Amino acid sequence: MSEEKLLQVKVAGFVIKPNAPNIRPLYDEIKATFERYGIKVLLVQHSAEMIGYEGMSFNEMCEASDFLVSLGGDGTLLSLVRKSYDSHKPVLGINAGTLGFLADVTLDEIDKFVQNLILGNYRIDDRMMIEGYIQTSNGQKNFYAFNDVVITRPSISHMVKIDASIDGIWFNTYRGDGLIISTPTGATAYNLAAGGPLVYPLTKAFIMTPIAAHSLTQRPLVLPSHFSIHLSSLKDRVIVMIDGQDDYEMMAGEVLVINGALVGAKLLQKKERNYFSVLREKLSWGDKE
Repeated sequence: MSEEKLLQVKVAGFVIKPNAPNIRPLYDEIKATFERYGIKVLLVQHSAEMIGYEGMSFNEMCEASDFLVSLGGDGTLLSLVRKSYDSHKPVLGINAGTLGFLADVTLDEIDKFVQNLILGNYRIDDRMMIEGYIQTSNGQKNFYAFNDVVITRPSISHMVKIDASIDGIWFNTYRGDGLIISTPTGATAYNLAAGGPLVYPLTKAFIMTPIAAHSLTQRPLVLPSHFSIHLSSLKDRVIVMIDGQDDYEMMAGEVLVINGALVGAKLLQKKERNYFSVLREKLSWGDKE
């Protein structure tokens, strides 16, 4: 477990769940809590415009902040982690959504968490990121992913055939609706819904899970993050989805390359957070006698 700490906790940069102007009173309350403990709050421009305030550009906010805060659900946090990746600032998730696997702090825990933040009673988790690109005839389309990369069929009536190589050696051809390449953080997302395994989030590994495979012998595969995965479809046009938020069209013969990023994403979390307790709560696993 990492013992990394923030150099200082004087400035927090906020991003708010999009298309939710009614979140303004909640933001005002949280901002007041941060300021009560001497932490200045900055707000990104697009969030500020949504709730009628003045804000600043995303890059300026990242540069000026000691840490970043996502106010919303897991989707808001996913987007913030990817967009702020180059700044290497830790991201705190305040859960104003529903399920909240990633957004760590609930609304009734904010005051206590800020107190603990001032006292140094928190932790910074280093989570694996995917660094990838699509090789086209015109060059590379580069991207980062925090949860997963999905290569899938462009229409519901069409099965795809995906050739997969690891470190340049072909090892499998997937036939079906597509393939999920997930990080351990993303194991509880699409991977879980498709029948893939849960993997402890601080593990450095890829999870490759076929989607509605045409053969029952195609099973999920977990492999170390130092491998390079190459995926292509020689005859089919496919869609590549990044964290369920951004999508790219990949033409027949083009290649999707997936690597583990050398530097992980940083999540600012409660010191007492326990992954297995989160699973038990969110997935309603069993009853304690």
